[in-house]
Amino acid sequence: MLDFSHKVALITGGTRGLGRAIAMTLARGGATIALNYRRDEASATRTLDEVRALAPRSILVKADMEDDAQVRALVESVGKQLGRLDILVVNAAATAFKPLLAIKPHHLTRTFNLSVGGFVAAVQEASKLMGDGGRILMISGIDSMRYLPGHGVLGAAKAAMEAMVRDFAFELGPRGITVNGVNFGMIDSDSSRIYFAGDFDRAVKVTAERTALKRLPELDEVASVVALLCTPEARYLTAQIIMVDGGLTLASPLAE
Repeated sequence: MLDFSHKVALITGGTRGLGRAIAMTLARGGATIALNYRRDEASATRTLDEVRALAPRSILVKADMEDDAQVRALVESVGKQLGRLDILVVNAAATAFKPLLAIKPHHLTRTFNLSVGGFVAAVQEASKLMGDGGRILMISGIDSMRYLPGHGVLGAAKAAMEAMVRDFAFELGPRGITVNGVNFGMIDSDSSRIYFAGDFDRAVKVTAERTALKRLPELDEVASVVALLCTPEARYLTAQIIMVDGGLTLASPLAE
């Protein structure tokens, strides 16, 4: 098991789906977790109980990642309540799944403020609390590199965040802080089920068949890669976007 004893991790969007899986994985390794959420009180409370069974000092921190002031206050609060911050995982995302030709200005503003703006503000504030060995991870998505109907705005935001990973890595590298991204093909999550709706089962089958492993990843498998990037052994790995997709993006469209 990976050892994160005496480490504090902040995970945005950390109470559901992949965020929850990351929180549980780090907590199993001994990290104290700060779970950020926006409005789903029931999921937040349930996940906190599960995490505290492993890491009793873990906390909930409510904040809307679209709001710059709330993001900065969120990170500052974690530092004050838990005394330090060693790991930041920026996972929260939201958008309107609409064609670009139908997008309104407020859709752009919301998506970019939450994804790009929230990422920048969180890293800026976290960097004030982190020392040598700090780890920053952003969770991207396949829409940053592949066409998905209705994902134009979110894909553009994720692509911008991936570009910023490189810049942050070079700015923070001299202090021993690494910055990486984790991308993935398709996972079984609430957002995937909402997006695909009645076509979800077919989407799973088609996607799985195009991977080398012929299946989708478990959430814990993606979370484990995130955790590996947070270890001391990963100290020379930075400025990278790690693709955890079972080979999906490398598959030929002509493959059987």
